[in-house]
Amino acid sequence: HRGVDLGGYVGEQVVAADSGLVLYAGPLAGRTLVSVEHLGGLRTTYEPIAPAVHVGDRVQRGDVIGTLLAGHPGCTATPPMVCLHWGVHRQRVYLDPLRLVEADLIRLLPWPGDD
Repeated sequence: HRGVDLGGYVGEQVVAADSGLVLYAGPLAGRTLVSVEHLGGLRTTYEPIAPAVHVGDRVQRGDVIGTLLAGHPGCTATPPMVCLHWGVHRQRVYLDPLRLVEADLIRLLPWPGDD
């Protein structure tokens, strides 16, 4: 399993993780996906989605690239939720896409009454 499964609902918009060039948008081996190439050689894939983009389109971070479909094999989400499979690789080396997501700085504050 090369990526992560994110829970969502059929028909939800799927957005590009970053700016890039759409390399593939359509059916492949019984599933429908979109693949986007980003600066630095990263490539993200999103499936199963109904593409809203075409090969050769340039997308910006946050642009809608499709809508979520049902049917990702092995999805463990509780219905009516379904899974969006999100994968990332660079030169055929698969990476953990969650490591690419920026998180806000977490600060632990003192609990009231603690000295």
